[in-house]
Amino acid sequence: MNGWIALVLLFVASAAALRLLGLRGPLLQLAAAALLFGCAGYALQGHPGLAGSPREAKDAGPPIPLTQIRHGFFGDFSPTEHWLIMSEALASQGDTEEAAGVLQSAVREHPGDAQLWVGFGNALVDHAGMLTPASDFAYRRAAELAPGHPAPIFFMGLALARSGDREGALTLWKSILAKAPADAPWRPMVEDAVAALSNPPSR
Repeated sequence: MNGWIALVLLFVASAAALRLLGLRGPLLQLAAAALLFGCAGYALQGHPGLAGSPREAKDAGPPIPLTQIRHGFFGDFSPTEHWLIMSEALASQGDTEEAAGVLQSAVREHPGDAQLWVGFGNALVDHAGMLTPASDFAYRRAAELAPGHPAPIFFMGLALARSGDREGALTLWKSILAKAPADAPWRPMVEDAVAALSNPPSR
């Protein structure tokens, strides 16, 4: 994955988490400034313009933390939340294969749960480092189970961005915003994602 894409996605995930934690006004601006300072340091000292080298799934880096963003779309609690907690805990320890396996079992036991299918898609992307036919199927299945819900489309867009398809991600995210109510609590997260991916850092 291109280094700039990873940087943008990490910024979006962090900013969304800060919003969900309740930071607003000057506090949010201060936190965002700190994030941007870190991005600037990476731009000066790192090599974000270089494409990532091919790797085996087992060599993939740590997954992008998506728990707070997922909660922003689905809420903090659900009857099947324990499956997602187990999977995300395994992923945070670097065991992305087992994390995907947990949610594969979960969707077999609860095939009608859209949030589990979204989580399964995310886990598969974490393991492969990109969108795959299996993760694409998981997101599409979630969209079928929850017609009109923004989460499957948002996370599929995130997977496209992680795969290097910036335009594809923007197309999906803008389609969400075109239909989103002005007061939707998750709307700012999508707007932040569009803004970050539309204006990647320049070196």
